[in-house]
Amino acid sequence: MNATRIPIRPFSMMRAFLATEAGGGIVLIACAMAAMMVANSPLSAAYFEALHVELGGLSLAHWINDGLMALFFLTVGLEIKRELLDGQLARWSDRLLPGAAAAAGVAAPALIYAAINAGDPAGLRGWAIPAATDIAFALGVLALLGPQVPASLKIFLAAVAIIDDLIAVLIIAIFYTAQLHMLPLAGAAAGIAALLICNRRGVESLWPYLLIGLFVWFCVLQSGIHATLAGVAVAMTIPLKTSPGKPDEAHSTLYRLEHGLHPWVAYAIIPLFGFANAGVSLRGFTWPDVLTPVPLGVALGLLIGKQAGIFTTLWLMVRMGWAGRPSGAGWGQIYGVALLCGIGFTMSLFIGGLAFGDGSHQNDAAKLGILLGSLLSACTGYGVLRFARR
Repeated sequence: MNATRIPIRPFSMMRAFLATEAGGGIVLIACAMAAMMVANSPLSAAYFEALHVELGGLSLAHWINDGLMALFFLTVGLEIKRELLDGQLARWSDRLLPGAAAAAGVAAPALIYAAINAGDPAGLRGWAIPAATDIAFALGVLALLGPQVPASLKIFLAAVAIIDDLIAVLIIAIFYTAQLHMLPLAGAAAGIAALLICNRRGVESLWPYLLIGLFVWFCVLQSGIHATLAGVAVAMTIPLKTSPGKPDEAHSTLYRLEHGLHPWVAYAIIPLFGFANAGVSLRGFTWPDVLTPVPLGVALGLLIGKQAGIFTTLWLMVRMGWAGRPSGAGWGQIYGVALLCGIGFTMSLFIGGLAFGDGSHQNDAAKLGILLGSLLSACTGYGVLRFARR
């Protein structure tokens, strides 16, 4: 008997997205723990040496952070575009609550970090490290709670994290861009123009977008802008067919590319990035070192700033009648999700490397703050959600 192909609808798309991110988050947690164990074991020398092995002019760490992570940013861009045009953020009314919560959840941690590091101009470069939420890690923790957490809160968390990622991409482009080289930048612009022409002419084959996208990535790598931003730029040119009132176009180019990339990104690229970047040797670090401005600012920004910005904004908007509370969720559960937004692992590690440079003492200190703040946010968020009532 022939199986009937059921069109993918926005809600089932989001459900599949959440399932993939949650499973990938659990793998990411395991890889982060493994990295810390290896970095503080007799294998630590081999671990750090392997990251600096050169392949084709770039170290293994650079291939992971500048190459494979471009696919992560491509996926992020595809998610943002789909949600804004045809998903949970397609209407302004749907964007208002998670958008305001995400903005406050970026501003509050940055202000806490800046206040703690006010006397250190070098340390202030890391102000954006605690600003982003790691959607995979956070949804991985939610997955451990099963159906105990209402679906509306999972969707709210995903929406906040997606807008959060968009803000983080803008921060990287504006504040962490080095000296620009105009010739490769012009090449990247020409590549994007070619992709837009393909889009306008209705080209649905993936190959032109992938091949030209590879050229755009190479040009951006040479331009001084971080190469991963090429992924977001290319994502914005991928065609998405939508028909009001009808099921999503399951064969649309954007959907096909997103579904093809998602398992690889969630279960391979992000865990590999976590394993390569979460390893911090604790030799030479003491507990007083954790209380120095950089790690303290990152940890408190994630643990205190995130929950304060997101929960306070949501509570005020509901009290003022500007938005409705996520259906089926109690305030205790909402507070637990706000705590989970303090898990800033992947994007925080990425921004830390841009702010302080891979291998620097300040970057290692920032990693300690990221690990501590994310761990405390995960544990307290899980504890609150475990006992909170609907």
